Amino acid sequence: MKYSRVKGTRDILPHESYKWLYIEDKIREFALLNNFSYIKTPAFEVTELFVRGIGNETDIVSKEMYTFLDKSKTSITLKPEMTAPVIRAYIQNNLEQISAVIRVYYIDALFRQEKPQKGRLRQFHQYGFEIIGTPYPEADAEIIVLSYAILKSLGLDDLSVKINSIGDRQTRKAYLELLRESIAPYKNDLCPTCQTRFSRNVLRIFDCKNQKCQELLDEHAPRIIDHISDEDKEHFSLVLKLLDIAGVSYQIDHKLVRGLDYYTRTTFEITSPLLGSQDALCGGGRYDYLVEDLGGKPTPAVGVAGGIERLLIALEEAGKIPVTDSNLVYIVSIGEKAREYGFKLSWELRDQNIPCEFDTLRRSPKAQMRDAGRKKAKYVVIVGEDELKRNKVILRNMSESYQEEIELNFLIPTLKQKMSSV
Repeated sequence: MKYSRVKGTRDILPHESYKWLYIEDKIREFALLNNFSYIKTPAFEVTELFVRGIGNETDIVSKEMYTFLDKSKTSITLKPEMTAPVIRAYIQNNLEQISAVIRVYYIDALFRQEKPQKGRLRQFHQYGFEIIGTPYPEADAEIIVLSYAILKSLGLDDLSVKINSIGDRQTRKAYLELLRESIAPYKNDLCPTCQTRFSRNVLRIFDCKNQKCQELLDEHAPRIIDHISDEDKEHFSLVLKLLDIAGVSYQIDHKLVRGLDYYTRTTFEITSPLLGSQDALCGGGRYDYLVEDLGGKPTPAVGVAGGIERLLIALEEAGKIPVTDSNLVYIVSIGEKAREYGFKLSWELRDQNIPCEFDTLRRSPKAQMRDAGRKKAKYVVIVGEDELKRNKVILRNMSESYQEEIELNFLIPTLKQKMSSV
């Protein structure tokens, strides 16, 4: 019986893995530049962590989580997002004792049982950055500028930064009542999902992708930014000022609330037309109550997450994934003694940080040369028994179709010199 991968998942195959590594290396490069430390949490958590952290009426919790009972009858969920697990780790491990402000990043696999489509899989991969411990707008702006800088460094242009402020919990209560009153006369015109949201969590109507619901909100919903506190408005104004200082253009999107209940004050997304209608490359915001909600001390925080699959689509559409030249040295051996020497030589090259491959199928010289070509080897070292008797090998430059005999003692220095001069 042949097995296939589960619906909504994908294999990252050897010939395409360099694309993923390119993105991940860029994220790690920026994490190092900005002094973020790597964090990794378990693949699953107790379900209650996500119910309390994300919100019971969000699409993630109500529709998309992979949840099961383990042998102890504990409800377990595969991670659908990263912020709640990071905060759980922050609380459980007393990270606030290490530093007043904790700066962490992650690259991880997540799981949501949603309808598979372009850029949205049931197992998908996210990167993210979190700054935990400061309430000030400098942290919000830093997260946004960092997110923008990563995307620009990857070669993406025509990016849009959309930003909003949804205020704190106290001032938002009054707004939610006003929102409910404003759209109550049109409740029956909402989609069935939004009719449920109207009663349970009216703010989540803004997350709806139904065009009719969005048009109704455009016409009848009050702007949340008009109903936040003066303190929240000042915070938002300072975030915008810092973005201006950093030279990052933005658009205020009054309907941008993000799809998770833990957000407060700043919310933002960075979008690209390369992704079509589902155009968000990354998004995030401030979540000043989540640490307390999950059992910790009151601790403000802000963060961002981006989908690697979606970023990969955008980069491929823009033709911005570089194909790096290979420095591979392929060793072709002809004869038993040559094979033994070729095996020894392969490790001598690797000890000198020269990437190489040694044929392990005992193929003919012609077949070995074809394999070297398929693998885009830069150089081929041909080890023959006649050459070995003279303490020599043949070094072939594959791109220039040029070869020369070289004494064994000079092979490694010659390869190092050729590779360093490129």
